Amino acid sequence: MRGAHPELILASVRCTTCGTVFTTRSTKSELVVDSCSSCHPVYTGAERAVSRGSRTERFERRRARSNRSSAA
Repeated sequence: MRGAHPELILASVRCTTCGTVFTTRSTKSELVVDSCSSCHPVYTGAERAVSRGSRTERFERRRARSNRSSAA
């Protein structure tokens, strides 16, 4: 079926965070993105893994704190 898909052209992609410019194919000739693979935390490994424990562990900590404050 001809004409069902748009024509892909070379596109320049510019990242507003780090300023990286690269070329890809798109239906538009120029794209501006907020973050790219050069600066996004998931790709760079800068993402911090926050481990606060399970829900049960957090509940137990809160309960222990409230028991200490009510006993005083």
